[in-house]
Amino acid sequence: MDLDRAALQRRVNEMYQHHHDALGIEGTHEMLDRAAERWDLGGLLEAGGVIDFAHVDVADCGTHVAAAVNAALDSGADTVLAISVLHAFSSEMEIARRDVAAGGAPAAHPTWGIQGPGLDFREEWRGDHAMRSLRHFWAAATKRRGISDRRLIERYPYLAGGNPQDLPNLEETAVLAQSAVILATGDQFHHGIGYGMSPDESLPAETNGLQAARESMQIGIELIEAGDYWGYDQHCVEAKSDDRDVAQLFRFLRGPMQGRLLDIAWSDSTQLYGEPPPTWAAGGFIVFEPAD
Repeated sequence: MDLDRAALQRRVNEMYQHHHDALGIEGTHEMLDRAAERWDLGGLLEAGGVIDFAHVDVADCGTHVAAAVNAALDSGADTVLAISVLHAFSSEMEIARRDVAAGGAPAAHPTWGIQGPGLDFREEWRGDHAMRSLRHFWAAATKRRGISDRRLIERYPYLAGGNPQDLPNLEETAVLAQSAVILATGDQFHHGIGYGMSPDESLPAETNGLQAARESMQIGIELIEAGDYWGYDQHCVEAKSDDRDVAQLFRFLRGPMQGRLLDIAWSDSTQLYGEPPPTWAAGGFIVFEPAD
């Protein structure tokens, strides 16, 4: 499939803006309230846990993002470290990602490292969409609560390659993590024709596709629990997960943890990719608690 990555990036960002505008302040508050009724996770973050949420369409995953924001504000922490996927929206990034997944050296690629606001290192993060829903709910929730003294700091790792401890800019991020609560985002399962799979192996989400996604996410959780960074990296290649660098980084920062899949969100991607169904992506609402 000949993918125009720059055009896809524009379409994705336009779609996110449209969906957030359609949600509006009333819909945003409704999702924050619905999330608060269902989940109380501030204590988990305060104890050193991590919440990993999806970034598919906000209509499908919005309550998960809202729950993460609620938890961060309820934790009482002054600083929230948000660790995000960095999508390969350029040929340079895609070539590097494939090379590292095949065992190549991350240091051979200029994109290797952690990006984000305030860092003097590349700026692909500025055009990424993965944090847009988090920013949307954060702005609404802090304004609604009258909170103005909390910091939301975004960091975008790329090419962990099984060795997150070697990522450039890790030291700065590790210092932040010492006093911050951690949120993360990843879509751990991309599936179907639009993602390069044959029609015969592509499963509709509504039938047995979501079960396959849940099983795949559970395997990923167990690999993260074990601290098997390279194993997780390779699992992400198989599952077409964009969470590979994110989970490796927060597992390294927080140490041994136990994970639970609380819920799952999925969105149809046929229109986005201009490919026939089934073409869809799913992300888990996953919590990781410090291991006993």
